[in-house]
Amino acid sequence: MAKNAVPEEQRRRRRPTKQGTVLTHDLIVDTALRMLREHGAQGFTARRLGLALGADASALYRYFAGLDELTRAIADALMHRAMTGWVPTGEWRTDLRDLGLRIHAAYLAHPQAAVLAASRVSGRAHEIAADEAILGVLRGAGFADPAAVRIYHVFVDQALAFAALDAASLALPVEAREADEAVWDATYARLPAETHPHIAATSQLLAERMNASAYPAALDLLLAAAASEAPSHP
Repeated sequence: MAKNAVPEEQRRRRRPTKQGTVLTHDLIVDTALRMLREHGAQGFTARRLGLALGADASALYRYFAGLDELTRAIADALMHRAMTGWVPTGEWRTDLRDLGLRIHAAYLAHPQAAVLAASRVSGRAHEIAADEAILGVLRGAGFADPAAVRIYHVFVDQALAFAALDAASLALPVEAREADEAVWDATYARLPAETHPHIAATSQLLAERMNASAYPAALDLLLAAAASEAPSHP
């Protein structure tokens, strides 16, 4: 059951933990990311997180109402990492492509966390800043508000959907992932042209492409479609 988090001004823990550190919002999020990377979602419990921090699990509720709120904080942290260092060029397609690739890469850097967080709407500062930046790029390019919102919607959902899909593959045990990747050579490449002419004709190309993410190509298709309705003189 979720608990009421302690108000912001009362959250700071005065005494250090058993490991000699003082709990902070960022420390808890960073530790949760590390736990997810090392142990997967099964290790994402308040008790285990408390042990990793050297604190009682109840101390976490001074910062988060529960693991669900912590998951949304993780989503916001991943978006912060995506946005860090991004500088707009003023060319909308370049800027959106860079942002999309940054978001995708930030989530894939933490695949176990991405599986949990990619579908969440955090409503937190870094997510809001990213949304403001994307809408600013589109409106600055001269797109009318209905078009800007529609393209923004597709852009964000596409980036996060591919992040979740690709992260799910990376989060698999190594043996399972390698077995999936081998199917394109072991099965598809051996299908006879008599029964599967189209697969047989493209089997080499399929083997070369299908184990890589389709996100960059999908992003380019989206931006090309958006450009077809862009104002001539933004």
